[in-house]
Amino acid sequence: MSSIRNGMDASALAGVTWIKSRHSGPTGGNCVEVAFLAGGGIAMRNSRYPGGPVLIFTRAEWDAFLGGAREGEFQPAG
Repeated sequence: MSSIRNGMDASALAGVTWIKSRHSGPTGGNCVEVAFLAGGGIAMRNSRYPGGPVLIFTRAEWDAFLGGAREGEFQPAG
């Protein structure tokens, strides 16, 4: 497999299991999926574009993102 990098096609991550958020609606819509990679990274994609680009996070980056989301750091201003 080629090197894993941000923006790569999800189809290049052969053999990974994508997990859809349980908060996603039953008809698809705007869904986020993640895959836990063998090297410890986490890949994220938009389920509407399953072959499209992915974001790759280290475990530390992923934990920081989830912590910020739980604490409301990503709320719109106003």
